[in-house]
Formats: sequence, structure tokens, C-alpha cells
Amino acid sequence: MDMTTTRHIADELSVKPALEISGVYKNFETFSALRDIQLSVRPGEMLCFLGPSGCGKTTLLRIIAGLETQSEGRILQNGRDISWLPADQRDYGIVFQSYALFPNLTIAENVGYGLVNGKMRKPQIKERVAELLKLVGLPTSGEKYPSQLSGGQQQRVALARALATNPGLLLLDEPLSALDALERIRLRGEIRRLQKQVGITTIMVTHDQEEALSMADRIVVMNHGVIEQVGTPLDIYERPASPFVADFVGKVNVLKGLALGGNRFRVGEIEMQCDTCTESYTPGQKVSLYLRPEDRVAERIDQDTPYRLNALITKVEFLGGLCIAEVTSEALHGQNLGLHFTLNQLHDLNIREGNRIDIALRAHRIRVFAQRAEVAA
Repeated sequence: MDMTTTRHIADELSVKPALEISGVYKNFETFSALRDIQLSVRPGEMLCFLGPSGCGKTTLLRIIAGLETQSEGRILQNGRDISWLPADQRDYGIVFQSYALFPNLTIAENVGYGLVNGKMRKPQIKERVAELLKLVGLPTSGEKYPSQLSGGQQQRVALARALATNPGLLLLDEPLSALDALERIRLRGEIRRLQKQVGITTIMVTHDQEEALSMADRIVVMNHGVIEQVGTPLDIYERPASPFVADFVGKVNVLKGLALGGNRFRVGEIEMQCDTCTESYTPGQKVSLYLRPEDRVAERIDQDTPYRLNALITKVEFLGGLCIAEVTSEALHGQNLGLHFTLNQLHDLNIREGNRIDIALRAHRIRVFAQRAEVAA
């Protein structure tokens, strides 16, 4: 490890967390929504809670906001214990999925609502509101009402209102899920730009993997009330820590195989050396090998190419600049693969249903997990 890397790690360790969550549980009468949540949020980062419905991500956000009370555990914000403080005594702004704007107030009045309650003088409020509306790209909309704006514009107003009091923490609860697809893509870029520009520590809840991967500095993947993995988007995608993370974040192929010992595995008739495997598996143990759709080679393949197989294309799904081809091969004993190809590759490699294609698997990209037991019907 060089001196620069050592200094960088030391600097990170010396930075005081913006938020610390220790041993948080949330129990309801019939189930446990959160179990032993341990998490440290860095100053200025964009952190995403990602998971399916019912995983506990929104409950955790509401506990941080003081809108829900944990059964046990501590929460510190910049070293201050806020574990049991009511919401109005905590330092955050929040944006909800439903915008939550006051329909009878103008846009300027909505943005300045918290400032009026904070007893700021009118000239200062007017100046701050104008600054925020310019920041979110709505400098001339102050006299309009929410009903006169699109969904994306209303969410920008909600964001401006959340930032009005210069909070230490910004909480975003599924902020894009009520918008159409194009507006979601546009606004997620704007939110990320604003977050970086303001430098505010931000926690966003989402069930959308693409949102989390494109917006977050780090992602917290949650499932059944526990944290499965915390890491950068690249870490989560390339090095999933569990079968759930591999399945939930992005598309993945799951191939059944057998361990041969020494990080060697057999899938069908193919033997592969998977040096990325960090667990030890006994020879003969059943395993699942997880392979992303892009982790294949389809050009310049010859007899010496490792992990080569000839496959039949059974289906092609066209998605514009990208297509997904489903293939099957005797070498895999009939197991199917879904593979990504660009539009150029679609033409150059003659990717058509019923055609055959030579491909090679990128063994160094494969993640290996013990095969999950079959549940009896």
C-alpha cells in the first residue's frame, strides 16, 4: 500500500460521521421490521437505502427523521444523540414521494414556509426563496400554484423547501417513483447535481436499482429488516456479498454447478477456475455461479479461447441500443443464459433467433455461492 493510499484511509477514519446508527431494532406485534442496524454515514455523501417493498428501508428513514420510534438502539447526528428527540428538534429536511406541497399556497410561499415559522424577516425570506428557486431551475415560478406545475417541477419545489433552512441532513423518501420514466431520469441527474453543489449529507430510499447505482456514493442493500451489504455502486454490482444482492441489483444469470476444490468448478461440461471466489467449498458441493449478462466474450474466439462454448440463440429482446439474447448450450447441459449485446454486435455477429454463436464466459467475473436448498412444495 503506497503512502497516498495510507493517508487517504487515515483521513477517512479521522472524519467524524455525519450520522451514526447503532443497534437499531424496530419490532411490531407480529414481526420485526429492523434487526440490529449498524451504519455510519459520511459527511457530504449520497447514501441510498435500496431494497424491495417491506425490507425496512422506509421504516429506517422514518426512525432517522423521528417520525417513527425505534424499539431500541442509538442515533447520533454529528455526535449529538437524537435517538429519542421529536422530529421538530432534529436537523433535517425531507422530501416525500407525494411532494406534500400546500395547494393553496404559491410556490414561493411553499418554499418559504419553514422560514416563516423560523421567524426570519420578510426581505431575507424573499431573498432565500429566490436563491432556492434559481438553484432548482424554477426562477420564474414563484407566483404560480402547485397545480400549475408538472410532477417533476413540483418535486423540485419540494426539494427547494427541504433545503430552505440549511439542514444538516437531507432525507429523500422515494422522491422519483411518482414521475414518468423520462422525468425520473432527468430529475435524478438534477438531484445528484444539487446534492454535490450544496454538499449536503443525503439519504435516499428507493426500490429502483438503476436510481441507486446512478446516484449514490454508497448503497445500503436491505432485505427482511437487515443490511445485506454496504458499498459503492461498483462494489455492489461487481462483488455482491450474497445471492440476494446478486439477484436484486442488476440482471444476473445463475448457473448450477459443482465445486472441484481449489477454486475450480464444473458447470455442465465446462471446468472453470474462479479466482474471485473467497469462500472455501468442498469437492462435490453444489454451488450456484452468478454471471452478469455482459460477462461474456463473443468476438475473436478460437479453439484456444478458455471457457468457450457454442450456443443456440432461442430469443432476442430488442431494447434500442441494447438487446438481450437468450441462449442455451449442450455444454451447459441445457442451462440458459441471458446475454447483453449492443446494436452493432446484433448486426456484426448476426444475433438472430435460431442462429448459433460462439461465446466464452469470463470466469474471473463470476461470483460463487453455496446452492440454496430447494423448498419442498
